[in-house]
Amino acid sequence: MDPGSLLAALGVALFAGMASAAPPPDNAELVRQVMDAERAFAASMELRDHEAFSLYLSDEAVFFASAGVLRGKAAVADGWRRYFETQSAPFSWEPDVVEVLDSGTLALSSGPVRDPEGRVIARFNSIWRREGPGVWRVVFDKGSPVCGD
Repeated sequence: MDPGSLLAALGVALFAGMASAAPPPDNAELVRQVMDAERAFAASMELRDHEAFSLYLSDEAVFFASAGVLRGKAAVADGWRRYFETQSAPFSWEPDVVEVLDSGTLALSSGPVRDPEGRVIARFNSIWRREGPGVWRVVFDKGSPVCGD
């Protein structure tokens, strides 16, 4: 096959592949996916399941901690292991805000962090990245203390 014909054939195949690709989910569906992922991520703490917690971390995760910045999935998982060593969770969190880019590639989740008695002690802010259809992983996480009255 001559080079011109080969390029034409590749162009037709590429166009056909793009035309048959499923449309991306709408924003409401993406928000639901991130809410569900955040809730499952939080449930890993309540269930004391460090392995499940680690599944929600992107390989490139960056978590801000009081002792510094944890970079990479392994460092974040290791840095958070201590929170899973007690019988009861030292804190819990839940999303009350989720926003997803129109491109469907990044999302922000935010919400209250509570101590074991249920008092709000901080607010978390996480950036999630869609790493596959319906697969969201945390790439950035930073908490902020609650301002006093």
